Amino acid sequence: MTKTGADYAWFEDDFPDIAEAYCFTLVRDLSPAELMSRLGGRPEAPLQGIAAAVDATFALYDLGEGDRQLVAMTNVGTWTLLIEPNGYLGVTEEQALPASAGTSWISHFTNVNGVGTFLWAEDQVLRLCFDPMFPEDRRGTEPDELLDVMRQIGFHLKAEDPETDFAPQAAFALAEHLTGIAITPALLQDTTFTCATVRIR
Repeated sequence: MTKTGADYAWFEDDFPDIAEAYCFTLVRDLSPAELMSRLGGRPEAPLQGIAAAVDATFALYDLGEGDRQLVAMTNVGTWTLLIEPNGYLGVTEEQALPASAGTSWISHFTNVNGVGTFLWAEDQVLRLCFDPMFPEDRRGTEPDELLDVMRQIGFHLKAEDPETDFAPQAAFALAEHLTGIAITPALLQDTTFTCATVRIR
């Protein structure tokens, strides 16, 4: 059964420090080391739990390295999950599309102003990109392929569709539909993440 945005309501409640600004990316069949090689990452010490990654992100800003973004990564099945507290690398097309060569790249982002992006790329081709708050405005080679699924998940696509308070969370559900990977509280709390910093363009 397809999950909805409401199934991810726990994210904002349980992880408020990252929920207001984040980027989550799933990349198929690349290890964290391979993904970092593609992104030109600089290895950093591993961190236990997403709260530690949030703290390390802001410590990096305090050090004046505002041109670098901390990323926390882990293998989940055949995918690598890449999390950026207060970041946007995963939806930056100039970096994401080249890095998606030969693989699938599904990423979603939101910031403190409520601006968001959902990006789906396959082998350097942008298949779908939209703001979860405004899903009626889509672009890519397959902008309408997932309309039925998007409507089931809870995206407000037409005036007659019911309004929802879970647009950002619906991006998690759509990513899960495309990858089969569920983001869970235990995954965020208990994982020891491989970490790196990547230069922001």
